[in-house]
Formats: sequence, C-alpha cells, structure tokens
Amino acid sequence: SVSTTSAVKGMQRIVDRVAAETDGDLTITLHLGKTLQIASADITQAVGDGIVDMAADFFFSGSVPLARVLNLPMLIENDEEWAKAYAAMEPTLVEAFAEQGVVLLGGYRYPEQTIFTTFEIKSLADLEGHKIRVTSPEQGKFIEEFGGAPITLSGSEVPTSLERGVIDAAEFVGPFQDRRMGLHKAAKYYYTTGWHEPSNVTELLMNKKAWDSLPKDLQAIVKSCAQACNLDSHAWSEANNADALTDLVTNHGVIAQTLPDAVVAELKTLTEQVLAEKSAADPLTKKVHDHFMAFRDKHRSWAAISEKPYQGMISS
Repeated sequence: SVSTTSAVKGMQRIVDRVAAETDGDLTITLHLGKTLQIASADITQAVGDGIVDMAADFFFSGSVPLARVLNLPMLIENDEEWAKAYAAMEPTLVEAFAEQGVVLLGGYRYPEQTIFTTFEIKSLADLEGHKIRVTSPEQGKFIEEFGGAPITLSGSEVPTSLERGVIDAAEFVGPFQDRRMGLHKAAKYYYTTGWHEPSNVTELLMNKKAWDSLPKDLQAIVKSCAQACNLDSHAWSEANNADALTDLVTNHGVIAQTLPDAVVAELKTLTEQVLAEKSAADPLTKKVHDHFMAFRDKHRSWAAISEKPYQGMISS
C-alpha cells in the first residue's frame, strides 16, 4: 500500500510505471493519506512501523526531523539537487532513515515560486501584520521574524481562505498548479523566485522489511522508476509553467515580479542564522548539514565555470 499527502499524480506515475516494467509482478495500491488517516508528521513512522509499505513524504517531520535541513530556504539550486539526489546522497541521511526501518529512495520534484499576495512587497516590513499561508514550521519562522502571522493550511483550504480574507497571501507551488487552484482570483501580486523552496523534493520511502523482501531485480526497477518519475515531473513542470505564467499575466491581470534585492539579502542572512541554530541543536543534523554544504560548495566551483557563464551568455 502507498500513502501520499501530496502530488498524487506523481505517485500514480510511479505506481503505473512499476506495474508496466515488472509486467504485473509487482503491483502497488495507491491510497490517499486521509483515507488511511495518517497525519503528515507521522508518515515516516507509519512506513517504519509497517502500517504502509511505501509512502511519498514531503514534510520529513516526526521521527526524522533532520531531513528538513535539506529543504530549507536558499540552501540548494536545482542542478545541485539532481547531483545530490543521484550521485552524492548524504550517507548520514540514509542512515537516519534506516534507523527508523525506512529505505530512502528517489522521488519527484519541481521548482517553486515565492508567493501570491494581496499586497505589494517592497521591503520585508511589508509582511508585518499579514496572515500568510506556509507549508512548514521552518517557513513560518521566517514570516514571524518580520512581523507576519504564518498559518498552516492544507492545499484544499488555500483558495477559499484567500478569497475570504482569512489569509492575505499564500505559498503553494508554481504557475500551473497555482492557476489551477485559482489563487490569482483573490491575489494579484505574484513573486518569484521560490527562495523558501528552490528545489522542492518529495521523496519515496519504503519499509525496510518490505524492501528486503523484494528480489534484487524488482528493487532495481522500483528505484529506477522513482528516479524516472522524478525526471518526468521536472520536465512536465518546466514545459507547462511558462504557458501558465504567460496566461496569468496576459489574461488574468497578475503582476509577476521578482523580490527586491534588499529583501533577498535580508532573507539570506536570516537563513544562515536559522541553519546554524538547527545544526548546532543536534549532532546528526549537523553531520548531514555539513556534508551537504561541503558538496554544494564543491559543485558551485564547477558550475561557476560551466553552466553559469553559459546562462549569462545566452540571456544577455
């Protein structure tokens, strides 16, 4: 069985692909998290305890909170996420999940935008007094720091809450998904880029006993299917978000703009402080964090003479 809190279509791709590539030898039954009554914070534990055999987890809370360190604001770029996930997966992170009886596999991902707001952001002071929907407690800390009121809502609650003024701004996903949710009907300002989640990752988790019971060939297929669906999700997102953003701006009066440089600079400073605090609070978190930061710095030294110059040349 599979439990998922979000990105149901992404999980359905994995389910369908596994069935096709194993010629029906391995089938996965997809259940919504609400159907199984498993809270988001309890997903990892539910997998480890064998309540479900497999799950898609985004929030990484509960029994393995250190994993959230890898999805904090401004920590990672998209290329770095690919490299980290498939060539340099942190051994300490894998070990941390293994201690919970969970095997950490690939997942599916997409870059995010910052936020839809009913007000303009010229400085972080503009957040003061506004009620803002966030996905995680970590994001909420940033909103509180600048006088805003973070509110955690499920995706289904966001459109109505925005329309009724229960919230003044909402972070969700990106142009295609945000348009489908109808966020633009109540909020006209759309800010980029997604500093809070520059590389959103939903990992595929599997109960270790269930994983060990699979023969090696089926293990390889499950892992490759998860990775393939990761690529599919990214490609789909990149292909559809451009049209969606154009439609939002051209046909719906949305004002799309980047956050001011000064705002981003302040957010970066705060991010570094939060990361230092979280790392200092737990030895394993610090070990995972330091391992990744070293990898990130090494990768950026390569990107500085490869992808970055090319992007500058073609965009000038």
